Amino acid sequence: MPEAAVGSPSAPTGTVLAFDFGEKRIGVAVGEPQVKHAHPLTVIHAQSNQERFAAIAALIAEWRPTLLVVGLPVSLDGNPHGMTARCTRFANQLKGRFALPVAFADERLTSLDANERLRETGHNAKSAKQHLDAVAAQLILQAYFDTSDPFSEPAAHA
Repeated sequence: MPEAAVGSPSAPTGTVLAFDFGEKRIGVAVGEPQVKHAHPLTVIHAQSNQERFAAIAALIAEWRPTLLVVGLPVSLDGNPHGMTARCTRFANQLKGRFALPVAFADERLTSLDANERLRETGHNAKSAKQHLDAVAAQLILQAYFDTSDPFSEPAAHA
């Protein structure tokens, strides 16, 4: 399981990218810790790991984040399951490939919440499906911002 980081004297700065990892798609969101507001960015629809990480590398080159956040799926009771290990592996790959700190955020029910929000804003089923993973990543990042101390390091590293 992730471990807590030691606090630092100043607020973190820079862009944060968040990922809602899935085996078919990866939702991506962006935000700034100073304003604590996340925005959906894109959905990566790559088939191979090479294509996925090439798309992520392009986003990192464009946005120059100082932190990456990965949604950590667990069951409703908080216990890990099959996707938990896959997301942890993905987070470790991000950290190794891009030499950036990686934090986890609870992603329980984010896809359901994202789907409901998209329907409430008038998206039809097809449009909602195209944006679902990016909005789920936004909710993951917003949850991270809402539960993180602005004067500390990332709450959990991969």
